[in-house]
Amino acid sequence: MRSIVTRRMGPTTIRRAVGRDAKRLTRLIRASRAYEGRYAAMVADYRVGPAYIEAHRVFVAVAADEHESRVLGFYSLVLAPPELDLLFVADEAQGRGIGRLLVSHMKSEARAAGLDRVRVVSHPPAEGFYRGVGAVRTGTALADPPVVAWDRPEFEFLIP
Repeated sequence: MRSIVTRRMGPTTIRRAVGRDAKRLTRLIRASRAYEGRYAAMVADYRVGPAYIEAHRVFVAVAADEHESRVLGFYSLVLAPPELDLLFVADEAQGRGIGRLLVSHMKSEARAAGLDRVRVVSHPPAEGFYRGVGAVRTGTALADPPVVAWDRPEFEFLIP
């Protein structure tokens, strides 16, 4: 388990998600300001369920407070075909290195699983983030209405 210290948030660790995390992860997705306005329909009914967590490599970044641990972000790595399916950082935790920490952890998990690359279909506003953490643009995923009414950039992480 990796650990970092973030400003004003205490120590942050990454742990494997468990079924009881499902509701918190769903709330984090649905509350994301990145999905307001025209993007809201994509996450309005989205749900991360316990079965999804058990089927994939889902990891959460948590900050330990005095009374509880807060989920600051999470990611989901699907092994076949290799894809970073979900990566979310809570709005109040953005800009503090949590996303970079999650990507670094994901690369380690991918390497341990024997993967040499991991695909990402990005939310358009997150394109700069993925470029900034070393993903290479490989194409465009075309819109798939009615849920996804816009084209999305595709990236790939090369896993050394």
